[in-house]
Amino acid sequence: MTMHAKQTNGEQGWLKRSSNISLEEVNSSVKIPRKAGFWRKFLAFAGPGSLVAVGYVDPGNWATSIAGGARFGYTLLFVILISNLIAMLLQGLSAKLGIVTGRDLAQATRDATGKKTAIFLWVLTELAIIATDLAEVIGSAIALNLLFGIPLLMGILITTLDVLLLLLLQKKGFRIIESIIIVLMTTIFVVFAFEVIISKPEVSSLFNGYIPKAEIVTNPEMLFISLGILGATVMPHNLYLHSSIVQTRKFDRNRKGKKEAIKFSILDSTISLTVAFLINSGILILGAAAFHGTGLDVSEIEGAYKLLSPTLGVGIASTLFAVALLASGQNSTITGTLTGQIVMEGFVNLRISPWLRRLITRLIAVVPAFIVTWIAGAKGTGELLLWSQVVLSLQLPFAVIPLVMFTSSKKKMGEFANRMWIKVLAWFCTAIILALNIFLVGYIIITGHDLG
Repeated sequence: MTMHAKQTNGEQGWLKRSSNISLEEVNSSVKIPRKAGFWRKFLAFAGPGSLVAVGYVDPGNWATSIAGGARFGYTLLFVILISNLIAMLLQGLSAKLGIVTGRDLAQATRDATGKKTAIFLWVLTELAIIATDLAEVIGSAIALNLLFGIPLLMGILITTLDVLLLLLLQKKGFRIIESIIIVLMTTIFVVFAFEVIISKPEVSSLFNGYIPKAEIVTNPEMLFISLGILGATVMPHNLYLHSSIVQTRKFDRNRKGKKEAIKFSILDSTISLTVAFLINSGILILGAAAFHGTGLDVSEIEGAYKLLSPTLGVGIASTLFAVALLASGQNSTITGTLTGQIVMEGFVNLRISPWLRRLITRLIAVVPAFIVTWIAGAKGTGELLLWSQVVLSLQLPFAVIPLVMFTSSKKKMGEFANRMWIKVLAWFCTAIILALNIFLVGYIIITGHDLG
């Protein structure tokens, strides 16, 4: 029988079949117990959601959320809620694509288009990964500076050492990486839960912030920060990542096995993204409770750090803030490396040594960060952080549109294709993301406006 004759439901409708397996060294490496209860099976599937969720609390989000809370109180909590709901939908589609077709999003795009288009999209995705890595470099360097007084330039150089850390982790197995990510995410969550409690927010105003208000779109300054929050929340590299790492689970590749894998994977990502939502809410709530109405300038992360302890009257508040920032930077570094490997192998079928791949990506991110910091100092890193988010916004449509198209196609997904209500909702969310990101990028380029 030919390969096409052997294809199962959800594997038809492609121009060709990628010869490589997504993340081959860890594909189907995590065993799923066949005869086990709900919670044992869930724990076996759980993990990929946490790796995805860290991208939603990376250092690129921090300054925008802190500034949003300081300027407008709790009003923009609604924007964080909507952004995370959209993220949950798209990540669920990404997981389903990987489970049903056995392809990650990069492979699926290559198989549905062609070599030239795949190379073009690979270059764009690499730029997005570099932009993401840039945010982690700057965030980690700022955290090292705040915690230990290490100069920003030296901190940027130190971040290159995580290459060795990641290589060590990869040799220990994929579950080890997931466990470390979960520990770091838990650290960030606990820190912000504590910070929110000691900031004593107004509970009624806080919950009222999750209700939509017309001024979010009628107030230009508020709209701009809202667009920044949305633009920094739905990350293109996460869609490639999720479609690949769900395949690390060794589930039955039949109708029943795929159905079960989809159920548990979506539950995993929904729970993890809920934690990310609570963390993002916590960052904005902290900004609102500590700084709203004080007239203090917290447009930069460093400013929030310096003013947090004096404002709240708790000496450890600023230190914990910096610890969470460092955990955030290291978390996202790990997932950024994995995504780099996924898109290189998926789009252009190119495999290189993991250490070389990591070194190239990190050096490309370190060089501009080092130069800008040398020339412009801390203010320059803030601007660079802004433009890294612009690059991510520009790349987003090239990941979201194919994802929605593929998962809505019965030829490609068979009976697992999106139902009509999901299809309509997904395209509606895509339209919102595209419109707002185009507006965001255009506004920044035309006015030179700063997200902070």
